[in-house]
Amino acid sequence: MLAFAAGSARAADCSGTAAPGLDWGECSKKNLMLQYSDLQGANLFSTDFAMTDLTSSNLASANLEKATLLRTWLNGSKAEKANFTKVEAYRSSFANISAAGATFYSAELQRADFTGADLTGVSFEKAELGRANFSKANLTGVKFSYANLSRAQLDEAVFDGPLGFDHAFLFLTRIEGLDLSAAKGLEQSQIDLACGDKSTKLPTGLTTPPDWPCDFE
Repeated sequence: MLAFAAGSARAADCSGTAAPGLDWGECSKKNLMLQYSDLQGANLFSTDFAMTDLTSSNLASANLEKATLLRTWLNGSKAEKANFTKVEAYRSSFANISAAGATFYSAELQRADFTGADLTGVSFEKAELGRANFSKANLTGVKFSYANLSRAQLDEAVFDGPLGFDHAFLFLTRIEGLDLSAAKGLEQSQIDLACGDKSTKLPTGLTTPPDWPCDFE
């Protein structure tokens, strides 16, 4: 991350064509059609991609720290080990993205769509994920520590092994049908706020709240 920070101090080539390893740090790339762009390993620190279409692009190992991704499309893109720390991605689409090993630390991801995404080993620590949709996403090894998952949809997510929920906020979080028996950091106070059902499996020592399933009408 230090190397990227040093790179952002240099003058970025904001007029350059998308290419692996390029420097678009702090450039404005708003409202553009950039589908299928190869930005592998690129410096995109604080780049403004608001309303830009990056569908099916290659962002593997790219640095997008503090980038603006408001209502941005990243459907079907590759973003393995990419750095999304502190991005602003309200209502953005990450549907079917391959982002194994990426980090979304302290990112703003309210209403983001992660449907069908491969998020294996991703860190969402301290991220804002209110109403985010993880339907059919692979959450194996994901960390939600200190994340705000208020009203997020996890009920149709798939994963193998424990998820990390240490100090996560689970107000009306959809966890129906999930096997959370191996989850780490879950406490009864979190479960009491969440929305599960009789098929939700909880860690030993936690009990099903009497008001499950939630009434969403």
